[in-house]
Formats: sequence, structure tokens, C-alpha cells
Amino acid sequence: MTGAVQELLSATPPATPFDIVRAALVELRVSDLTASEHFYAGLLGMIVSARTDDAVFLRGWEERQHHSLVLRQAGAGEPAAVARLGLRVRGEDDLDSLASMFAARGLPWRSVEAGREPGLGRALRAWDPFGYPLEFLAAVEQFPTQHQRFDLHRGAPLLRLDHLNLHCPRVEEAFGFYHDALGFRCSEYISTDREPERVTGLWLYRKPNVHDVALTAGTGPRMHHFAYWIAEPAGVLRACDQLAGAARSEVIERGPGRHGVSNAFFVYLRDPDGHRIELYSCDYWTGDPDHRPLRWSVNDPRCRSFWGTRAPDSWYDESSLVLGPDGQPAALAPARVDERDQRSEVLA
Repeated sequence: MTGAVQELLSATPPATPFDIVRAALVELRVSDLTASEHFYAGLLGMIVSARTDDAVFLRGWEERQHHSLVLRQAGAGEPAAVARLGLRVRGEDDLDSLASMFAARGLPWRSVEAGREPGLGRALRAWDPFGYPLEFLAAVEQFPTQHQRFDLHRGAPLLRLDHLNLHCPRVEEAFGFYHDALGFRCSEYISTDREPERVTGLWLYRKPNVHDVALTAGTGPRMHHFAYWIAEPAGVLRACDQLAGAARSEVIERGPGRHGVSNAFFVYLRDPDGHRIELYSCDYWTGDPDHRPLRWSVNDPRCRSFWGTRAPDSWYDESSLVLGPDGQPAALAPARVDERDQRSEVLA
């Protein structure tokens, strides 16, 4: 590892006046609400917590939080996109501290009052320096967990939202913000062997597993995928069988397989608008205070798939648009590095 990358990753995140707990929520704008609800609730078996005239609110079987996924009907002529990426904080005082941080950095933010949608209290909406729409959540209505209602489980089943993966043109710079300003730590990363060494992916965490947010090189700002935790690899396989049984195997984009980075057993699916969801199992503990980032060479064919079929070009090239403060899709910029330019085996 070269000096610049070593310096980037070796520092301990500074103490922050707020406590981000984990990734907690995704809101998707969809072109056909009925079709999207059928995909997530009908085919994948998620629980519907509430409905309004223009939205459906869903959760996993383990989740007590009112919802972790919002499907909202896009307006006429509006594209399918990601409206917000939610992060849970410890308490409401954290929202005020975050507002002060975003204001001090000259970044757009606004308060969101309680009651604007079912189940959520006051929140803070903000946009990071790279254009990703973040929402910080404190108070959330609770449901009884359904993780032991085996008699009711449908789908894999999807248990809980695990992480967000962002296609990012400037991975190293974005890491500086998530590390220094928000207090995320790095568990693993992929970098080039050529000089100067360039980082092509970073896995960042607040809860003590591999990641809550991943920053991967690609045209952006866009959301590459969001992931739900599955209890065991057999659940991932069961979901694939159920999709095939419903004559919908075409939604399977990549996998099943096992990642090198994170050790996860995975499959990637595309919803009716092309939003990508990963079903994810088997990563590991990162909670020790001296946990050091694990490096993968971009030339190691096992980094993206420890085993499994090649990732299609769509997995590198296609992602969901994100909405800016004006409600329009954020302007896109190309990535500074493409893993596929380094060595063809990285496609594995």
C-alpha cells in the first residue's frame, strides 16, 4: 500500500458530536407503484407496514422499525430515482448537531417535521458534498418483531436493511467526508497495483459488521444498490427458486455467489424500474477498536467474486439516479478509475 492510500485509511475517525447508528431507510421513486409493491411484497415477501395514496411502506421480518423501504409513485414525466438514503441516529439531539455540521460546511439541509409520513418522527434531510440525498432519523414507531413467526414468513425471508452502496466518481474524496465528518470506519477496500495507487471501492461501517455504506467507483452520484440481510445462504437460494417459480428469473442480474470483499453470500436483483437490491448473508464482526482495513488488489479475481459467474457490464454501468435539493436528478460525472481497465479478471 502506497503512502497516500495508507495515510488515507490509517487514521482513526475523529469523535463526532452525534452518533450515527446504522443504515436504516431507502426511498425509491417508482414509475408504477402497483408493480413495485408486487415485486417487493408479493415476490420478495416483505411486510407492508402502511399505505397512502401515493406510497407503500415496507419492512423486513426482523425489523421493529416501522419501515425501511418506501416506494413512492413518481410524478408524470419524472424518472424513477432515489429520493433519500436514511441513517439512524441515537437521539434527537444528534439531529441538531448534524444540522450545525452541514451548515458549517455550506451544505444544503432542512428539518423535516414529525408526521410527514407514517411511523417517523422529526428528521434532518441533507445532501453531502457529492450529491447523495441523506436523511437522518431519530424517533421511529416500533412494531413487534416477526423474526420468529416462521408460520408467516414469505420470501427468503428478507430480515433487515443492511447497507447502501453508492456509485461514486471520487471515492477517496468521498471517504474523507464520511470518515472525517460523519465518523465512519473502513473495513475493507479495493485498490490498484499501479502507481499512483487508486482506491476503487471502500466499505464503511457504523454498526459492527462489514458496512453500512460502500463507496464504489462509477459514474455518479447514483445508488448502485441497497441490501437486505438474509439469515443463511439457503435463503438466498430459496428466493431465486421462488422467483423462477413465479416465472420471474429474468430479474436475477448477478449470482448467487460469494464475494471476496465482505465474505457475503449474495444475489443481485433488479426491480421493475431497474433499482438494484442485493440479498446478503454471512459477513463478519468489525467491532474491535483496533480493526484494520483489509486490502484487496483490483487484480485479484476473487475480490468481487470469491466464486461465481462474471459480473455483467450492467453491474458496473447501471445504477439509480438520486434526487438533488430541487427534486431533480443530480448531474452525473464519470469515475476517475474503472476496475475493468486494470485487468479483465476483475469482472469475475
